[in-house]
Amino acid sequence: MPDMTSSFVHESPAYWDSDKARIVGGAPEGVFDFADQHEGDLVPGDWWHVEQDGKIVGYGWMDTVWGDAEVLVAVDPEARGSGIGTSIMDHLEQEARARGLNHLYNVIPDGHPDPTTLGRWLAKRGFSPSEDGRVLRRIVRRQLP
Repeated sequence: MPDMTSSFVHESPAYWDSDKARIVGGAPEGVFDFADQHEGDLVPGDWWHVEQDGKIVGYGWMDTVWGDAEVLVAVDPEARGSGIGTSIMDHLEQEARARGLNHLYNVIPDGHPDPTTLGRWLAKRGFSPSEDGRVLRRIVRRQLP
């Protein structure tokens, strides 16, 4: 999990830059579909980055569709296994909850190089397969006292 020197920064608006190219664009082929992005391009959806000791180490992306939020998590390969991805997913859920959304979802693309590992990672975080090929996680509403 990010330490005390970490911060989540909402990018508004979000642009394709060298850090996104390194972390998101540098993922293996078939993981993300951002091949046509160029430095300075405006990118759709809501983006947050995690900055740790002055370096961007991960991204969370969310796009709202019909009361649900499609999400993406990307972590710098050097920072994987440190809990940053889980922290990003938790942050995306908090944001979706604040917006009154119903589910987080993700689609594991057919061309993903390791769909089994990704599916397990998502399952550990409460996602379940749906009939339409997405993996869903219901957003739990906090009860008022």
